[in-house]
Amino acid sequence: MSEILNEKPTMQYRRFGKTERYLSTITLGGMRFKKGWDEPRHEIPIETFEECKNTVQSAFSAGINHIETAWGYTKSETVYGKILNEELKIPRNSYHLMTKGNPSTASEMRKMVEKQLKDLQTDYFDFYGWHGINNDEILNEVCKTGGAVEELLRLKEEGIIKYVGFSTHGPLQTIIRTIETGLFDFVNLHYYYFDQRNHAAVSMAQIRDMGVFIISPNDKGGQLFNAPDKVKNAVKPFTPMQWNAQFCLQNPAVHTLSFGMTEAAHFAEMKGIFPFTVPWQETAQKIKLKMDSFILDDPFAAYEGFDLQNDPSEINIPAVLRLRKLWKCYDMKEYGKYRYKIFQQKDHWFPGRYAFESNIKNIDTLKVPPNIPLKEMLAETHHELYTPEFSLVKNQSE
Repeated sequence: MSEILNEKPTMQYRRFGKTERYLSTITLGGMRFKKGWDEPRHEIPIETFEECKNTVQSAFSAGINHIETAWGYTKSETVYGKILNEELKIPRNSYHLMTKGNPSTASEMRKMVEKQLKDLQTDYFDFYGWHGINNDEILNEVCKTGGAVEELLRLKEEGIIKYVGFSTHGPLQTIIRTIETGLFDFVNLHYYYFDQRNHAAVSMAQIRDMGVFIISPNDKGGQLFNAPDKVKNAVKPFTPMQWNAQFCLQNPAVHTLSFGMTEAAHFAEMKGIFPFTVPWQETAQKIKLKMDSFILDDPFAAYEGFDLQNDPSEINIPAVLRLRKLWKCYDMKEYGKYRYKIFQQKDHWFPGRYAFESNIKNIDTLKVPPNIPLKEMLAETHHELYTPEFSLVKNQSE
């Protein structure tokens, strides 16, 4: 076991902001294990157990020193607790552990943390994130005096939690407002080549010396394991996953990327990211220029529609236009279908109505630039990406 912990042939490490912890630039995410989302949460099937064990061993062998999970990932905390402590008996001070939860009250928050400590078989968490500050209403509720975040800070004072942060799928303005509260040591957010909207939030976090953790760069970042040939060919000699990771890491404000790896091949591909320098190598920068040029493949793809973020149609216009751009310019139609089908009214993880004709009619056209055929663009995108037989699955929240 000591060889597993000491062998670190490729990994690089970055200071996680003001926490002063040095994290591997790749984090082992905990939401992808077989049957991991099945209830009951404390019953661990043998295939879940074995996959987690093999994954943790491979992660430590590759130099990963940070494990991430959440209450919302069902079995994840329990199986990690068993593998890390009962099966592999890995010293607690040899790795960093992050988990998350989202109770709305102080008392519920403390009760959840106590349950998570038991499931993960530890007496402290290195990092605890309030899971899903996705709009201003949630921000105001959980950060109010006497609220859930205040309780996390109290647990920090008690030494049970070392550092408090938050995760978010929210709009840029909500993320920045949350950072500006000054309550948090780190932020988990989405930022990668195919969605760069949160660059300003990353910069704001850097100004505040916060740790920056990138959520799901391979899956939500474009299902890069199923990238179309146009993208695969453009990023050679790298794979799409490797090049996207380098894109993220060329920003020194980004500290670690969450990879949901479960197979040996995943780790082998991960190693191709390294060695990595800032600024990144010339070959990778030239690839970016080529990738950027693809936006010229559609005359309207450069319009992002963020001025229509809260349009009365309740269509998430910027999100739909992003999926349209990826379809039109990068041949990422399957990824577009994957993300478009999880729009659901009033759900704060991925809000917005479908671009049905009845909703398109309600768009505030006074805000639309005169040369942009927005209604036609939305209708076309809906026609190509909408999957009517789809029923929502629960594990889309990260």
